[in-house]
Amino acid sequence: MGTEDNLKQLPLDDLHKAANARFGGFAGWSMPITYPLGVMKEHLHTREKAGLFDISHMQLFDVAGPQSAALLSRACPLDASALQTGQSKYTFFLNDKAGILDDLIVTRLGDEHFMVVANAGNAAADEAHLRGVAKDFDCKIDALDRVFLAVQGPQAVNVLRDAGIAGTDLAFMNGFEPKPGWFMSRSGYTGEDGFEIGLPEADARVLVEKLFADERVAWIGLAARDSLRLEAGLCLHGHDITPDYDPVDAGLLWAIAKPVRETAGFIGAAALLAKIATGSTRKRVGLKPDGRQPVRTDAELFDADGNRVGLVTSGGFGPSAGFPVAMGYVSKELSALGSKVFAEVRGNRVPVDIHSLPFTPHRYHKG
Repeated sequence: MGTEDNLKQLPLDDLHKAANARFGGFAGWSMPITYPLGVMKEHLHTREKAGLFDISHMQLFDVAGPQSAALLSRACPLDASALQTGQSKYTFFLNDKAGILDDLIVTRLGDEHFMVVANAGNAAADEAHLRGVAKDFDCKIDALDRVFLAVQGPQAVNVLRDAGIAGTDLAFMNGFEPKPGWFMSRSGYTGEDGFEIGLPEADARVLVEKLFADERVAWIGLAARDSLRLEAGLCLHGHDITPDYDPVDAGLLWAIAKPVRETAGFIGAAALLAKIATGSTRKRVGLKPDGRQPVRTDAELFDADGNRVGLVTSGGFGPSAGFPVAMGYVSKELSALGSKVFAEVRGNRVPVDIHSLPFTPHRYHKG
Protein backbone atom coordinates (compact mmCIF):
# COMPACT_ATOMS: atom_id res chain seq x y z
CA MET A 1 0.00 0.00 0.00
CA GLY A 2 2.71 2.53 0.92
CA THR A 3 2.11 5.96 2.40
CA GLU A 4 0.26 8.67 0.52
CA ASP A 5 3.55 10.53 0.00
CA ASN A 6 5.31 8.09 -2.32
CA LEU A 7 2.26 7.09 -4.36
CA LYS A 8 2.01 8.15 -8.00
CA GLN A 9 -0.85 10.51 -8.85
CA LEU A 10 -3.23 9.86 -11.71
CA PRO A 11 -3.05 12.58 -14.40
CA LEU A 12 -6.72 13.40 -13.67
CA ASP A 13 -6.19 13.39 -9.88
CA ASP A 14 -7.70 16.89 -9.57
CA LEU A 15 -10.97 15.73 -11.19
CA HIS A 16 -11.29 12.85 -8.70
CA LYS A 17 -10.60 15.22 -5.80
CA ALA A 18 -13.26 17.60 -7.17
CA ALA A 19 -15.65 14.61 -7.27
CA ASN A 20 -14.89 14.01 -3.54
CA ALA A 21 -13.31 10.61 -4.09
CA ARG A 22 -11.91 8.68 -1.15
CA PHE A 23 -8.38 7.62 -2.10
CA GLY A 24 -6.21 4.65 -1.21
CA GLY A 25 -2.98 3.09 -2.36
CA PHE A 26 -3.08 0.44 -5.09
CA ALA A 27 -0.10 -0.91 -7.03
CA GLY A 28 1.96 2.18 -6.18
CA TRP A 29 -0.77 4.63 -7.22
CA SER A 30 -3.10 6.89 -5.27
CA MET A 31 -6.44 5.62 -6.61
CA PRO A 32 -10.07 6.68 -6.10
CA ILE A 33 -11.53 3.81 -4.04
CA THR A 34 -15.09 5.17 -3.74
CA TYR A 35 -17.02 8.34 -4.58
CA PRO A 36 -19.91 9.82 -2.53
CA LEU A 37 -22.34 7.44 -4.29
CA GLY A 38 -20.68 4.58 -2.35
CA VAL A 39 -19.54 1.15 -3.48
CA MET A 40 -22.98 -0.50 -3.55
CA LYS A 41 -24.61 2.20 -5.69
CA GLU A 42 -21.52 2.57 -7.91
CA HIS A 43 -21.61 -1.18 -8.59
CA LEU A 44 -25.33 -1.21 -9.42
CA HIS A 45 -25.02 1.98 -11.51
CA THR A 46 -22.47 0.20 -13.72
CA ARG A 47 -24.76 -2.82 -14.14
CA GLU A 48 -27.74 -0.55 -14.97
CA LYS A 49 -26.31 2.47 -16.81
CA ALA A 50 -22.69 3.48 -17.53
CA GLY A 51 -19.75 3.64 -15.15
CA LEU A 52 -16.61 5.67 -15.89
CA PHE A 53 -13.38 4.22 -14.49
CA ASP A 54 -10.00 5.94 -14.49
CA ILE A 55 -7.61 3.06 -15.19
CA SER A 56 -4.58 5.23 -16.04
CA HIS A 57 -2.54 3.16 -13.57
CA MET A 58 -2.54 0.39 -16.21
CA GLN A 59 0.26 0.40 -18.76
CA LEU A 60 -0.03 0.55 -22.54
CA PHE A 61 2.91 -0.76 -24.59
CA ASP A 62 3.12 0.03 -28.29
CA VAL A 63 5.03 -2.79 -30.04
CA ALA A 64 6.00 -2.19 -33.67
CA GLY A 65 8.44 -3.47 -36.25
CA PRO A 66 9.07 -6.36 -38.67
CA GLN A 67 9.38 -8.95 -35.88
CA SER A 68 6.75 -7.61 -33.49
CA ALA A 69 4.43 -10.60 -34.08
CA ALA A 70 7.32 -13.03 -33.58
CA LEU A 71 8.30 -11.27 -30.34
CA LEU A 72 4.77 -11.47 -28.90
CA SER A 73 4.44 -15.13 -29.93
CA ARG A 74 7.61 -15.85 -27.95
CA ALA A 75 6.72 -13.67 -24.94
CA CYS A 76 3.10 -14.93 -24.74
CA PRO A 77 1.34 -18.27 -25.42
CA LEU A 78 -0.16 -16.66 -28.50
CA ASP A 79 0.10 -16.80 -32.29
CA ALA A 80 0.25 -13.04 -32.83
CA SER A 81 0.62 -13.48 -36.61
CA ALA A 82 -2.80 -15.21 -36.68
CA LEU A 83 -4.62 -12.20 -35.18
CA GLN A 84 -6.65 -10.19 -37.67
CA THR A 85 -6.01 -6.46 -37.75
CA GLY A 86 -8.25 -5.01 -35.04
CA GLN A 87 -8.53 -8.26 -33.09
CA SER A 88 -7.77 -8.32 -29.34
CA LYS A 89 -6.71 -11.44 -27.43
CA TYR A 90 -6.51 -12.21 -23.72
CA THR A 91 -3.12 -13.73 -22.97
CA PHE A 92 -0.27 -13.92 -20.43
CA PHE A 93 3.38 -13.49 -19.72
CA LEU A 94 4.52 -16.83 -18.28
CA ASN A 95 7.80 -17.69 -16.57
CA ASP A 96 9.84 -20.83 -17.40
CA LYS A 97 7.67 -22.83 -14.96
CA ALA A 98 4.49 -21.57 -16.72
CA GLY A 99 3.65 -19.43 -13.67
CA ILE A 100 1.57 -16.38 -14.60
CA LEU A 101 3.69 -13.22 -14.43
CA ASP A 102 0.78 -11.12 -15.68
CA ASP A 103 -2.37 -11.32 -17.76
CA LEU A 104 -2.62 -8.97 -20.72
CA ILE A 105 -4.73 -7.96 -23.67
CA VAL A 106 -2.88 -7.81 -27.00
CA THR A 107 -4.51 -6.00 -29.95
CA ARG A 108 -3.23 -6.11 -33.52
CA LEU A 109 -3.34 -2.60 -34.95
CA GLY A 110 -1.56 -3.30 -38.26
CA ASP A 111 0.76 -5.72 -40.06
CA GLU A 112 3.70 -4.86 -37.82
CA HIS A 113 1.96 -3.01 -35.01
CA PHE A 114 0.42 -4.20 -31.71
CA MET A 115 -0.88 -2.69 -28.49
CA VAL A 116 -0.30 -4.53 -25.19
CA VAL A 117 -2.32 -3.59 -22.06
CA ALA A 118 -0.67 -4.67 -18.82
CA ASN A 119 -1.55 -4.39 -15.13
CA ALA A 120 -0.39 -1.53 -12.92
CA GLY A 121 1.33 -3.59 -10.27
CA ASN A 122 3.48 -5.32 -12.88
CA ALA A 123 4.11 -2.42 -15.27
CA ALA A 124 7.83 -2.06 -14.52
CA ALA A 125 8.46 -5.83 -14.35
CA ASP A 126 6.44 -6.38 -17.54
CA GLU A 127 8.42 -3.72 -19.37
CA ALA A 128 11.73 -5.22 -18.26
CA HIS A 129 10.51 -8.71 -19.21
CA LEU A 130 9.25 -7.62 -22.65
CA ARG A 131 12.41 -5.63 -23.41
CA GLY A 132 14.53 -8.60 -22.31
CA VAL A 133 12.75 -10.95 -24.71
CA ALA A 134 12.78 -8.27 -27.45
CA LYS A 135 16.60 -8.17 -27.56
CA ASP A 136 16.47 -11.04 -30.08
CA PHE A 137 13.82 -9.41 -32.29
CA ASP A 138 13.70 -6.51 -34.72
CA CYS A 139 11.01 -4.35 -33.14
CA LYS A 140 10.52 -1.30 -30.95
CA ILE A 141 8.64 -1.08 -27.64
CA ASP A 142 7.19 2.20 -26.38
CA ALA A 143 5.70 2.46 -22.90
CA LEU A 144 2.99 5.04 -23.61
CA ASP A 145 2.14 7.92 -21.32
CA ARG A 146 -1.64 8.03 -21.68
CA VAL A 147 -4.75 8.62 -19.66
CA PHE A 148 -6.70 5.36 -19.82
CA LEU A 149 -10.46 5.40 -19.22
CA ALA A 150 -13.04 2.61 -19.24
CA VAL A 151 -16.75 3.17 -19.86
CA GLN A 152 -18.68 0.09 -18.76
CA GLY A 153 -22.33 -0.90 -18.59
CA PRO A 154 -25.40 -1.49 -20.78
CA GLN A 155 -25.59 2.21 -21.70
CA ALA A 156 -21.85 2.58 -22.49
CA VAL A 157 -22.33 2.29 -26.24
CA ASN A 158 -25.15 4.87 -26.32
CA VAL A 159 -23.28 7.27 -24.06
CA LEU A 160 -20.18 7.23 -26.29
CA ARG A 161 -22.26 7.40 -29.47
CA ASP A 162 -24.19 10.41 -28.12
CA ALA A 163 -20.86 12.04 -27.21
CA GLY A 164 -19.79 11.68 -30.85
CA ILE A 165 -16.97 9.22 -30.13
CA ALA A 166 -15.94 7.05 -33.10
CA GLY A 167 -15.57 3.31 -32.45
CA THR A 168 -18.93 2.38 -30.95
CA ASP A 169 -19.37 -0.11 -33.82
CA LEU A 170 -16.33 -2.13 -32.69
CA ALA A 171 -16.97 -5.83 -32.15
CA PHE A 172 -16.27 -7.37 -28.72
CA MET A 173 -12.52 -8.02 -28.21
CA ASN A 174 -11.49 -5.65 -30.99
CA GLY A 175 -9.53 -2.42 -30.92
CA PHE A 176 -8.18 0.35 -33.15
CA GLU A 177 -6.62 3.81 -33.18
CA PRO A 178 -9.44 6.29 -33.85
CA LYS A 179 -6.95 9.15 -34.22
CA PRO A 180 -3.23 9.75 -33.56
CA GLY A 181 -2.38 9.17 -29.90
CA TRP A 182 -5.69 7.39 -29.21
CA PHE A 183 -6.32 3.69 -28.66
CA MET A 184 -9.79 2.24 -28.18
CA SER A 185 -10.96 -1.30 -27.49
CA ARG A 186 -14.22 -3.04 -26.64
CA SER A 187 -13.80 -5.49 -23.80
CA GLY A 188 -14.37 -4.97 -20.13
CA TYR A 189 -13.45 -6.07 -16.65
CA THR A 190 -16.99 -5.93 -15.25
CA GLY A 191 -18.84 -8.58 -17.28
CA GLU A 192 -20.76 -5.73 -18.93
CA ASP A 193 -20.38 -4.34 -22.43
CA GLY A 194 -17.88 -1.52 -22.47
CA PHE A 195 -14.96 0.32 -23.98
CA GLU A 196 -11.44 1.30 -22.98
CA ILE A 197 -9.93 4.51 -24.36
CA GLY A 198 -6.25 5.48 -24.05
CA LEU A 199 -5.64 9.10 -25.00
CA PRO A 200 -3.52 12.20 -24.26
CA GLU A 201 -4.37 14.03 -21.05
CA ALA A 202 -5.72 17.19 -22.75
CA ASP A 203 -8.09 15.09 -24.89
CA ALA A 204 -9.09 13.07 -21.84
CA ARG A 205 -10.20 16.18 -19.95
CA VAL A 206 -12.39 17.22 -22.87
CA LEU A 207 -13.84 13.70 -23.12
CA VAL A 208 -14.60 13.46 -19.38
CA GLU A 209 -16.41 16.81 -19.44
CA LYS A 210 -18.43 15.65 -22.45
CA LEU A 211 -19.31 12.33 -20.76
CA PHE A 212 -20.46 14.00 -17.56
CA ALA A 213 -22.93 16.11 -19.54
CA ASP A 214 -24.83 12.77 -19.73
CA GLU A 215 -26.73 11.88 -16.54
CA ARG A 216 -26.27 8.15 -17.29
CA VAL A 217 -22.54 8.46 -16.44
CA ALA A 218 -21.01 8.25 -12.95
CA TRP A 219 -17.43 7.90 -11.70
CA ILE A 220 -16.81 4.40 -10.34
CA GLY A 221 -13.98 3.65 -7.92
CA LEU A 222 -11.65 0.74 -7.39
CA ALA A 223 -13.86 -0.91 -4.73
CA ALA A 224 -16.78 -1.37 -7.15
CA ARG A 225 -14.38 -2.33 -9.93
CA ASP A 226 -13.33 -5.19 -7.66
CA SER A 227 -16.87 -6.33 -6.77
CA LEU A 228 -17.93 -6.11 -10.44
CA ARG A 229 -15.04 -8.21 -11.74
CA LEU A 230 -15.41 -10.71 -8.88
CA GLU A 231 -19.11 -11.26 -9.69
CA ALA A 232 -18.06 -11.70 -13.33
CA GLY A 233 -15.57 -14.40 -12.27
CA LEU A 234 -12.60 -12.45 -13.68
CA CYS A 235 -9.13 -12.83 -12.23
CA LEU A 236 -7.15 -10.10 -10.49
CA HIS A 237 -3.40 -10.53 -10.95
CA GLY A 238 -1.59 -10.70 -7.63
CA HIS A 239 -4.60 -12.47 -6.10
CA ASP A 240 -6.32 -15.08 -8.29
CA ILE A 241 -3.39 -15.48 -10.65
CA THR A 242 0.24 -15.12 -9.60
CA PRO A 243 3.53 -16.78 -10.57
CA ASP A 244 2.50 -19.57 -8.13
CA TYR A 245 -0.38 -20.56 -10.43
CA ASP A 246 -0.30 -21.65 -14.06
CA PRO A 247 -3.10 -21.48 -16.66
CA VAL A 248 -4.07 -25.12 -15.95
CA ASP A 249 -4.62 -24.44 -12.21
CA ALA A 250 -6.44 -21.22 -13.03
CA GLY A 251 -8.79 -22.78 -15.60
CA LEU A 252 -7.49 -20.39 -18.25
CA LEU A 253 -6.27 -22.88 -20.86
CA TRP A 254 -9.11 -21.68 -23.13
CA ALA A 255 -6.95 -18.59 -23.76
CA ILE A 256 -4.17 -20.72 -25.32
CA ALA A 257 -5.18 -22.18 -28.69
CA LYS A 258 -4.27 -25.83 -29.35
CA PRO A 259 -1.97 -25.02 -32.32
CA VAL A 260 -0.05 -22.60 -30.05
CA ARG A 261 0.43 -25.39 -27.48
CA GLU A 262 1.54 -27.80 -30.20
CA THR A 263 4.05 -25.35 -31.69
CA ALA A 264 5.35 -24.69 -28.15
CA GLY A 265 7.34 -21.62 -29.18
CA PHE A 266 6.52 -19.52 -26.12
CA ILE A 267 8.33 -19.07 -22.80
CA GLY A 268 7.09 -21.70 -20.33
CA ALA A 269 5.83 -24.07 -23.06
CA ALA A 270 7.65 -27.18 -21.79
CA ALA A 271 6.36 -26.69 -18.24
CA LEU A 272 2.83 -25.95 -19.44
CA LEU A 273 2.69 -29.04 -21.67
CA ALA A 274 3.98 -31.20 -18.81
CA LYS A 275 1.28 -29.74 -16.55
CA ILE A 276 -1.45 -30.37 -19.15
CA ALA A 277 -0.25 -33.99 -19.38
CA THR A 278 -0.24 -34.63 -15.61
CA GLY A 279 -3.22 -32.41 -14.79
CA SER A 280 -3.52 -30.03 -11.87
CA THR A 281 -4.02 -31.01 -8.24
CA ARG A 282 -6.00 -27.82 -7.58
CA LYS A 283 -8.58 -25.76 -9.37
CA ARG A 284 -9.84 -22.18 -9.34
CA VAL A 285 -13.51 -22.18 -8.34
CA GLY A 286 -16.36 -19.88 -7.39
CA LEU A 287 -17.17 -19.87 -3.67
CA LYS A 288 -20.54 -18.98 -2.10
CA PRO A 289 -20.49 -18.65 1.69
CA ASP A 290 -23.60 -19.59 3.66
CA GLY A 291 -25.35 -16.55 5.12
CA ARG A 292 -24.45 -12.87 4.67
CA GLN A 293 -20.90 -12.81 6.06
CA PRO A 294 -18.32 -12.35 3.25
CA VAL A 295 -15.17 -14.42 3.33
CA ARG A 296 -12.11 -12.35 2.51
CA THR A 297 -8.93 -12.76 0.50
CA ASP A 298 -6.41 -15.15 2.10
CA ALA A 299 -9.00 -16.98 4.24
CA GLU A 300 -7.95 -20.64 4.43
CA LEU A 301 -10.31 -23.38 3.30
CA PHE A 302 -10.78 -26.72 5.08
CA ASP A 303 -12.68 -29.93 4.43
CA ALA A 304 -15.23 -31.41 6.85
CA ASP A 305 -12.42 -33.26 8.68
CA GLY A 306 -10.44 -30.07 9.26
CA ASN A 307 -7.75 -30.68 6.61
CA ARG A 308 -6.55 -27.55 4.80
CA VAL A 309 -7.73 -27.89 1.18
CA GLY A 310 -7.36 -24.44 -0.33
CA LEU A 311 -7.33 -20.68 -0.15
CA VAL A 312 -9.67 -17.79 -0.91
CA THR A 313 -7.90 -15.49 -3.40
CA SER A 314 -10.68 -12.85 -3.75
CA GLY A 315 -13.77 -12.32 -1.62
CA GLY A 316 -16.43 -9.76 -0.84
CA PHE A 317 -20.11 -8.99 -1.22
CA GLY A 318 -21.80 -9.23 -4.65
CA PRO A 319 -24.35 -6.39 -4.84
CA SER A 320 -25.95 -7.72 -8.05
CA ALA A 321 -25.80 -11.35 -6.94
CA GLY A 322 -27.29 -10.35 -3.59
CA PHE A 323 -24.98 -12.58 -1.55
CA PRO A 324 -21.29 -12.85 -0.59
CA VAL A 325 -19.09 -13.99 -3.49
CA ALA A 326 -15.55 -15.27 -3.57
CA MET A 327 -13.14 -17.31 -5.61
CA GLY A 328 -10.09 -19.30 -4.81
CA TYR A 329 -8.36 -22.62 -5.21
CA VAL A 330 -9.39 -25.96 -3.78
CA SER A 331 -7.98 -29.45 -4.20
CA LYS A 332 -9.26 -31.16 -7.33
CA GLU A 333 -11.41 -33.71 -5.47
CA LEU A 334 -13.40 -30.90 -3.80
CA SER A 335 -13.79 -28.74 -6.92
CA ALA A 336 -17.12 -30.18 -8.16
CA LEU A 337 -20.11 -27.82 -8.06
CA GLY A 338 -22.05 -28.17 -4.83
CA SER A 339 -19.08 -29.54 -2.87
CA LYS A 340 -18.81 -27.99 0.58
CA VAL A 341 -15.71 -26.57 2.21
CA PHE A 342 -15.24 -24.38 5.28
CA ALA A 343 -13.57 -20.97 5.41
CA GLU A 344 -11.71 -19.77 8.50
CA VAL A 345 -13.28 -16.40 9.43
CA ARG A 346 -12.10 -14.88 12.74
CA GLY A 347 -11.70 -18.27 14.35
CA ASN A 348 -15.00 -19.65 13.05
CA ARG A 349 -15.45 -22.18 10.23
CA VAL A 350 -18.04 -20.81 7.78
CA PRO A 351 -19.63 -23.35 5.37
CA VAL A 352 -18.92 -22.45 1.72
CA ASP A 353 -20.40 -24.04 -1.42
CA ILE A 354 -18.39 -24.50 -4.60
CA HIS A 355 -20.34 -22.31 -7.05
CA SER A 356 -20.22 -21.89 -10.83
CA LEU A 357 -18.50 -18.81 -12.29
CA PRO A 358 -19.55 -16.17 -13.14
CA PHE A 359 -21.96 -15.25 -10.34
CA THR A 360 -23.73 -12.79 -12.68
CA PRO A 361 -24.05 -13.50 -16.42
CA HIS A 362 -21.67 -11.78 -18.83
CA ARG A 363 -23.37 -9.27 -21.08
CA TYR A 364 -20.60 -8.52 -23.54
CA HIS A 365 -21.66 -7.27 -26.95
CA LYS A 366 -21.05 -10.29 -29.19
CA GLY A 367 -22.56 -8.54 -32.25
